[in-house]
Amino acid sequence: MEVENIRQKEFNRRFRGYDPHEVHVFLDQVAERLTGLVKEGQDLRAQLAELARDVKKYRQREQSLEATLAQTREVAQEIKTNAEREGQLLVAEAELQAEKILGQAHNRLAQIHDDIAELKRQRAQFEVRLRSLVEAHLKLLDVETERDRDLAELEDKIKILRSPSA
Repeated sequence: MEVENIRQKEFNRRFRGYDPHEVHVFLDQVAERLTGLVKEGQDLRAQLAELARDVKKYRQREQSLEATLAQTREVAQEIKTNAEREGQLLVAEAELQAEKILGQAHNRLAQIHDDIAELKRQRAQFEVRLRSLVEAHLKLLDVETERDRDLAELEDKIKILRSPSA
């Protein structure tokens, strides 16, 4: 139901009917609340889209780091092969050079593993925050629904009290 339809709704007038002013005030309140909920829903959808973009960015980073890890392994293997060839001419010097390069490669590999672990930790934190945000909003919606039910029950009781005794 559109907000303007709520605001524009006209009721038939009858003897001892509802007070038109009260009806219009109530409809205005309903329309304002509906407008707020629609805006809140739009804001949540925008926020969710932004969070989805962030997750996509983190996944791309993870893929990039995995590609770097594969390249590092390839580079380490090539360096080792070259060091063995050179080692035939200068065995002692080549062994020292290869150990140095492998040490750097292992350090880089360890750093990449640390980076991947950190990204996974950040992703897990993000998922927890997103889940708690969604759950909080669901709880808010449940509270609003319960409040609306209580209000409807109260209005029904008021109607019963106002109705003339038979």
